[in-house]
Amino acid sequence: IAPASPLPVPKALAPFTSRAAAGSGVWRAAGRRVHGYPAIYETRLVPPGSTQSAGIAWMDTHLLSARLYSGSLSPGGGPYRYTAPIEPAQAASLVAAFNGGFKMHDAEGGYYTEGRAIDPLRRGAASMVIYANGSVAIGAWGRDVSMTRRVVAVRQNLVPLVASSQPTRAAAGNWRAWGATCGATSCAASVPGIKRQWRSGLGITADGALIYAYGPALSPLQLARLLVRAGAVRGMQLDINPNWPIFVTYDPPSAGGLAAPSNGRKLLASTVQDPATLFKPGWARDFVTMSARPAR
Repeated sequence: IAPASPLPVPKALAPFTSRAAAGSGVWRAAGRRVHGYPAIYETRLVPPGSTQSAGIAWMDTHLLSARLYSGSLSPGGGPYRYTAPIEPAQAASLVAAFNGGFKMHDAEGGYYTEGRAIDPLRRGAASMVIYANGSVAIGAWGRDVSMTRRVVAVRQNLVPLVASSQPTRAAAGNWRAWGATCGATSCAASVPGIKRQWRSGLGITADGALIYAYGPALSPLQLARLLVRAGAVRGMQLDINPNWPIFVTYDPPSAGGLAAPSNGRKLLASTVQDPATLFKPGWARDFVTMSARPAR
């Protein structure tokens, strides 16, 4: 049975500065192959106005299928069919996973999964939409994306960060509108937050590839520029602050092997969470898995 045809391999990204480190913007395959093809490529770039590298991942949605996992803190409620820990049946095809968005009282949007609206979907909110066939769309709810019978999950978080291949006006506006951040050395409520903090975001390219970007010292505008540089035509911010962003790939030693913490790898070594996080029953936040599509 022939597999789906992969998307074209992404082209190297131009660094934002001529003084970039060797290898900046060069894509490297990561995670298990799908039907013999790399399904994920990763690279690093230093965003404009910064000295710290951010991680970027490109995901081939012709080869990968998305699934939203729900947690007791975000969105809350439940029980859910898909929640941490990732079970062996899903680990058999797992290639990568990444974090979701804010807890719902901060997300300024809604959450739909498993046939019900956990929180009401809000018009204009930045939305990641997952369809029954595992494909993904990203955009403003009610304008770029909307409810159909094919929709199985919607995760909203704030307003769009990227639209029409450009950072939105909101991305360049008041950074405090993009969530309360930790301070430079502490997340205590008494410590003033800082503009450039751990942030993560998700975008989609014109041909449907997903782009995930995150880094330790990003403003909303820097995050938007990273997504745009990687080809995103629309994009949204996901979770922020040191404890929550995570992007991991899994590469079992055998083709049909189970993804596990022992064969997982972080995109950025400095993240607090690691390949074991999503295999822990106590993980209470939503996240997204990207799994190998079956041969057709």
